[in-house]
Amino acid sequence: MTTNSNKIAQDLIALEKSYNERFSVGDPRGYFDGFAEDVSYFDPILKTIIVGRENVVAWIESIYSNPHIVRSEYPNPTVYVGDHEDFAVLAYNLNTFVLDDDGNEVQRRSWNATHGYRLIGGNWVIVHSNWAFAHTVELRTAS
Repeated sequence: MTTNSNKIAQDLIALEKSYNERFSVGDPRGYFDGFAEDVSYFDPILKTIIVGRENVVAWIESIYSNPHIVRSEYPNPTVYVGDHEDFAVLAYNLNTFVLDDDGNEVQRRSWNATHGYRLIGGNWVIVHSNWAFAHTVELRTAS
């Protein structure tokens, strides 16, 4: 990776963390503000893709409730930066933690996240978002 590619990777990881941190404490607007107008979106409870910022925001608002996440881990972040440095793919695992009834920290979810970012008007915006549960099946199979 070039020096500029490394900087882009660091910036995108920091941007993504800022979106997640806002989402975790009751403010999903960070992600909404970060979506491109023509964003495409998958999540594990959808059967089809959603296209368009307005549609994605409406979907997330329809299912969102404050998750009260107290801590997040971001293991294995990987960023691919395109040759022209105006497109990048960020993939990472996300582990989220909440407090149980006794005030003890417990893991809530483990996610696999992949986001395509494009540099538009000097700002990095999400053009594709894909969320998947990290552990959904026990049997190892390709299909």
